[in-house]
Amino acid sequence: MIYFDNAATTKVNDEVLKTFVTVSKDYIGNTNSLHKLGFESKKLMTAATKQVADLLNVKENEIIFTSSSSESNNLAIKGVLEAYPNRKKIILTTILEHPSITNTLNSLKDVEVINLKLDANYHINIDDLKEKLKLDPILVSIHHVNSELGIIEDINTIGKIIKENSKAIFHVDGTQSLGKIKVDLNYVDLFCASAHKFGGLKGIAILVKKEKINLSPLINGGESQTIYRAGTPALALIASFSKALRLAKEEQPKTYLQVKEINNYLRDELNKLDNVTINSKIDSSPYILNFSIKSTKPETMIHKLESYDIYLSTKTACSSKEDYSKSIYLLTNNKELSKTSLRLSLFKDNTISEAKEFIKVLKDITNNM
Repeated sequence: MIYFDNAATTKVNDEVLKTFVTVSKDYIGNTNSLHKLGFESKKLMTAATKQVADLLNVKENEIIFTSSSSESNNLAIKGVLEAYPNRKKIILTTILEHPSITNTLNSLKDVEVINLKLDANYHINIDDLKEKLKLDPILVSIHHVNSELGIIEDINTIGKIIKENSKAIFHVDGTQSLGKIKVDLNYVDLFCASAHKFGGLKGIAILVKKEKINLSPLINGGESQTIYRAGTPALALIASFSKALRLAKEEQPKTYLQVKEINNYLRDELNKLDNVTINSKIDSSPYILNFSIKSTKPETMIHKLESYDIYLSTKTACSSKEDYSKSIYLLTNNKELSKTSLRLSLFKDNTISEAKEFIKVLKDITNNM
């Protein structure tokens, strides 16, 4: 099997799975219970939370565990709006955000959502950002790495500009960056990421909320890991998140070089094909490579590749069921490219030999269509 759909979800690391099973069996106490078993569970949760905080260079009390990046993004956006009722209800974002942000923003009432202009490489136009910050927005909400094209935003520079020119809170969706590229949260107020994107399990994610930021919870109830999300803490998942992040960070330099080499090879080979257009810019994340095959329905190609036990996707797994990529169409104004795009996404288990086999199969399929 050749698995090139890692932006949707990665394979779980064996050590992470082992941690989940061990904690599930050996730490049965509720972290909020007053007896010995509860104390032992809470001690483990505290240690896991501290490790995550240390790996991200933030404070322990700034980590909120959630069920998914979608929940984290919802908590960040809705929680800020509710916590600051007297601020202007203006939010700056881009047309390239994940559905967990765009659909959340679209659901809000009495909120003005403004899209920032992008430059030729699809990065946020800094001059436009400075101009729109004069509107006194409550929030700036953007991705670190775009899930479909791999566009990397310079969150350090953007965050610094936000802090120097406004009171806006800076929210970053880091779902496609954490565990893969360098993440600097020095100027970021709210940051979201999910474990299953870097070798962890589904069902556990984080929202980093800096100490100075107010937030209203979406889920109310009894005592939990923090006051910002009620419910019994999922200790085994929390411990597994900590393990997955530590392993991903340790392997990150090696994985990045490995993935970059594969991406370069694929780019070179795909550029040789007359009917292929690469949509991802050269400075995009090497973990994501988006391309279009002229006059070929992506669903048809997906199923043909599937017959060879090769797996990739048409667009981000959480996008709508429209028959074209909205992001690519908005950027290129080219319906042909947007209707024929495919997303190939890499991680540490992928190899050059897999890439070579994929190119061989792709050529065979396109030559016989």
